[in-house]
Amino acid sequence: MKKIFTILFIAIVALSGCKKYLDIKPKGYTIPEFYDDYERLLNNSALYGVSSSYPVYLTDDAQSGEVKDPNKAADYPGYDLFKRNLYEFKPGRIFESGQSDRFYEAAYEHIFVYNTIINNIENVKDRTLADRLQLKAEAQIGRAFEYMTIVNAYAAHYDPATAATDLGVPLVLTEDINVKYKRGTVAEVYTQIQKDLDEALPNLALKVPNNFHPTRSVGYAFLSRMYLYMGKYAEALQNANEALKLNSNLIDYRIYTNKKGTWGRVCTIADQTVVFPRPNESTESIWSRFGSSSFGNVFTELYASTDLLDVYQKDLPANATDQRLKLFFCDGQANFGGAITVFPGRKLWAAYVEFNHGFGTPELYLIAAECEARVGSKDVAVQHLNKLRNMRIAGNQPLAAATKDDALRMALEERRRETAYQGSTRLIDLKRLNKDPRFAKTVTHKNGTETYTLPANDKRYILPLPPNVLEFNPSIPVYDR
Repeated sequence: MKKIFTILFIAIVALSGCKKYLDIKPKGYTIPEFYDDYERLLNNSALYGVSSSYPVYLTDDAQSGEVKDPNKAADYPGYDLFKRNLYEFKPGRIFESGQSDRFYEAAYEHIFVYNTIINNIENVKDRTLADRLQLKAEAQIGRAFEYMTIVNAYAAHYDPATAATDLGVPLVLTEDINVKYKRGTVAEVYTQIQKDLDEALPNLALKVPNNFHPTRSVGYAFLSRMYLYMGKYAEALQNANEALKLNSNLIDYRIYTNKKGTWGRVCTIADQTVVFPRPNESTESIWSRFGSSSFGNVFTELYASTDLLDVYQKDLPANATDQRLKLFFCDGQANFGGAITVFPGRKLWAAYVEFNHGFGTPELYLIAAECEARVGSKDVAVQHLNKLRNMRIAGNQPLAAATKDDALRMALEERRRETAYQGSTRLIDLKRLNKDPRFAKTVTHKNGTETYTLPANDKRYILPLPPNVLEFNPSIPVYDR
């Protein structure tokens, strides 16, 4: 198996240039040829890290630290340059020449592995056809997921009027490293995502050994997210409801508290040795994927913006506590087991929890609520929100919406509270909601006496292609950001 991954790694390195490719099989290395070989490829934990945290620096959730901030991790001059470039909404490149963007590059490494499985697994001679088709379906879900993640970060948000011409991302569907690739359109990428999902869904199992493997409910959850991003709200609602029929579990955040330390600081009130579950241990998880370790995470680097804190206070009953704010942020000071760090009047993002970046039931409730508010029943929308809020807010009282617009506002604000600092989620939401004049906004960042603004629909919401891609492919079309 080590030999298999060695040749895959060599091919991946060649692929990252996307210009010159070698059709060479190094001596002594093995190409996968049995079912178990492909299964091991699919089960490798390297595929489980799927998104980076750094897009948060572009969003309205982020408030930087100060110069000489008492919390050293948030000291603004100490931020990596690319993070300051994002926070200050700098045009053009965000990474320096020669610097890697592991968010982008890791996605294509994963896609290469998935392509290897998809294009070859049916040709193996062992195991049943059903087994082979199930493994292929799991790889198709993985490939579609990677494309969904990067097309929404590195391209304009899906717009039916412009998707056929908007630049997407390179669409790589083969493991042949001799093939030259072009940058597909947003429409072409979405078409491929949907094709993978439609082909995979009938071949996914209803039960799997663990939630690193996609089940039929993952297909429905994926379709609900895809249709939400496309603005097809009736279809998104239908698929969210189908997924919730298969898993509707929610974790009760009200049973948790904090203790000193970093990882494991969120623990149960009854027993502090019982910590907040990892995605693969959580009953909420439908398909587990972790935030990528690329560039670490943003724990202790950012404070909650005033804008975000205001959203946490909206619709909060008197004397109630939103456990998401209590558990995952430090209020005015932090004690991670050593000296206490004080930052008066600010709330520091310091969850030290591994959140699920795959698919889970909270997102399904939020999609169902948003889509009910848009194309269905405001009362059903609020029912979905109340079910989630009852598991998140100590002392919660049921919401009620007078109009569908009220229900929609509640759903979008609940989504923001639930998904704060979760990879690219808020960035994608800003991009899609900016298309609607009711929700379009200018993001404002401050640092000391400096103020930076990012108007709605500005091209700087789109992450630029990495420097190494541009250096190997100087003719590749790019957004003027």
